[in-house]
Amino acid sequence: MGDAKKIIVKPISSKDANQIIKKLHYSGKVVNNSQLHFGVFMGDRCGGAMQFGPSLDKRKIVGLVKGTLWNEFLELNRLAFADWLPRNGESRAIAYSMRFIKKTYPWMKWIVSFADGTQCGDGTIYRASGFYLTGIKVNNQIWEAPTGEIFNDTSIRPGIGGAKEQARAALVFSRTSLTDGRSKKQQHQEKNVLSRTTTTKANHILETGASSMKIYKEGGWKPKEGFQLRYIYFLDLTAKDRLTVPILPFSEIERRGAGMYKGVRKRAESCDSAALSSQGREDGASPISALQSGKS
Repeated sequence: MGDAKKIIVKPISSKDANQIIKKLHYSGKVVNNSQLHFGVFMGDRCGGAMQFGPSLDKRKIVGLVKGTLWNEFLELNRLAFADWLPRNGESRAIAYSMRFIKKTYPWMKWIVSFADGTQCGDGTIYRASGFYLTGIKVNNQIWEAPTGEIFNDTSIRPGIGGAKEQARAALVFSRTSLTDGRSKKQQHQEKNVLSRTTTTKANHILETGASSMKIYKEGGWKPKEGFQLRYIYFLDLTAKDRLTVPILPFSEIERRGAGMYKGVRKRAESCDSAALSSQGREDGASPISALQSGKS
């Protein structure tokens, strides 16, 4: 493993982790409900960060493993590493974080994370770190405006419709690792972009409770081409036996044309074992007491 053994991984504050993620992650954004933050260091240089927290749509995710309690799984919300880290450094950092979580929070059973195959990569680092591939879907949630700006459709359409419609939208469209906490500034930005790209003002659309993406499509918005891939890491190996979805072979990525590396789509013939063994660089304060044991 060479220089990768020199890597030090340790808990850091949310403030420091957010700064690192904003600098290194392709999206430049953080997930506001992340609770557990790790910094990755090489000597006196920081080369990355990982942020973990509850999934924003826990109702949808908890059922992936039968019998999982509400507090028995986490999501790896953000993962970003600098290019200068040594080979195998990323997988070593992830391995440390998994050992830390298993030891510190022994009631945690599994970790879920997502790879954004529309802008970043197909999850090479997850495959190299012992995650199982459990889902590949054509993207219908990451939308691009005619201006080139990118939004998740759950952030495009906040609070639309009645209670039933909002619940349906949350279930169908909520995308945990790719959905960021939305600030007032971001909401204002989305409305401005919509107003510039459609003949109907954004505020009016939100107030009418329009429940489809029709108005956005008419304005030239479209889903980004690509895929979203879901991975699961089992802290408790017995939880694997309760998985309610199939484990997919990694070759399925190539078969479906879902390969991507550093934002560049792979040709099917190039998504080979050599590519899968390469290390990806992008896509989770001290641990906080919010990660409560079911025994408390």
